[in-house]
Parts: sequence; C-alpha cells; structure tokens
Amino acid sequence: MRRTRIDQLNVPDLYPMNTITSLTCRHLQTYTHIFQHPTLYNIEWREVIAMLRDLCHVEEKPNGSLRCTRRGQTLVLHEPLTKEVSDIHELNALRDFLLNTDELPPETGEPAAHWVLVIDHHHARIFNSDQQGTQSLQVQPPPTTTHFRHTVDSVDFSHDKEPHGQNTFFASVAQALTAAPNILILGSGTGTSSCMLKFVGWAKSHHPDLAGRIIGTLGVNEHHMSDDQLLCVARKFFTAHHVR
Repeated sequence: MRRTRIDQLNVPDLYPMNTITSLTCRHLQTYTHIFQHPTLYNIEWREVIAMLRDLCHVEEKPNGSLRCTRRGQTLVLHEPLTKEVSDIHELNALRDFLLNTDELPPETGEPAAHWVLVIDHHHARIFNSDQQGTQSLQVQPPPTTTHFRHTVDSVDFSHDKEPHGQNTFFASVAQALTAAPNILILGSGTGTSSCMLKFVGWAKSHHPDLAGRIIGTLGVNEHHMSDDQLLCVARKFFTAHHVR
C-alpha cells in the first residue's frame, strides 16, 4: 500500500503540550517533534515507543504493532516501513490520542490570566495575552553569555553541570513569571538547540511549581513574527483548548 509522506499534506498547526511536566527532557523532545510546525517526517519510531512507554501502558504485538492504553482510551500504531514515523494518518492518530488522554487541570471559580513566554538564547519576552496592546517584559541573559552548550547525552539539569550564565538567565525569567497562573511558551529550535525545551527542563529541576503552571509549548519561528502575530497564535491556543 502506498504511504503518504507527512510533508505532502497540510496538517493543523496548533497542538497543546499539557503532558510536558511528566516527561524527561529526552521524551519531551520527541513529544515536541510530534506536534512541531512545520510538521516533521523524521521522528524516530524507537523514540516514539520510548516516549509512549513513559506515558501509558504499551503492549507490543508479534507483528511489531503497538497497542497503547491511557486513561481508558486505546491506540494501535503499526510499525513503519522505515525507521521514522512518516505516515500522516498514523501521526494524526498519535496526536489525537495524546490530546484526548491529556489530564485536564482542575477548574477554578475565576478564569486565570494567560501569560506567554517567548524565549531564545538572546532574550525572553513575557506577555499577558489578556491585555490588548500589551507590551512585553524583556529579560536579558548575562552580557558574558552568548550561547549554551550541552553534551549529546545530557537529559536533565543538575547544579554542578549547568552553565552559570544560563542558570542566572533562567532564574530571572522564573522570577518574572512568579505571578503567572497559566504559562504558554513559544520558541524555535529542536532538541538541545531549543532554549524553550532547556527552560522547561531547568524549571522541572529548580522550580517544580513553575513547571506545573506551564500548560504548553509551541514551536514557532519567532524571529519572523511580530508581537501581535505571536499573541494571535497564543490566543488561538488558549481558545482552542479551553484554557481558563
């Protein structure tokens, strides 16, 4: 049967990442790749299996297919012909399964403010998306820090291995987000080049309370988007996924 490659189809460009606080950095990268826009077609099958084993009960069938069960819902994924997940129908089924089995946060009496963090290695911008014509709060890294490097095998952050400049930068961002109840993070890059994913990993290690308030991450090309365009993407996210 002829398979359709993911890069040949248009797919939705907005997906939530509500599971991020329960994932290791390695599996968080895979989760982000699944929801990446533009859509990736080189997501490794073995990495998808490893991530799913971390999120749900996985039963491997003799024919190589996977039966995944999570919160009462079941997904069957068929082993791809190559080492990558490159079938659009399988990818969409995986996306839907992850979305539909995400645990929703408890509702409160009053709607919470929606905060947006746009972050890269050069600076961070923080918006309150509920305010029209809002101006961003700017957070700059230390002047001596221009780039952060990690080894290929690094999956989490520890006090004795993290660059001082990065720790100082992230701590300043965390302080600026102290009052933020819901935080959506926008950023570019993948894997160890993504400052967005590094900040999530750092928050999980240093500020679990802050990590618990991160309701999503979205990959965007923020360097070619205006503030209004970034906020438009964020508001679509909040509206589409009923974030209160």
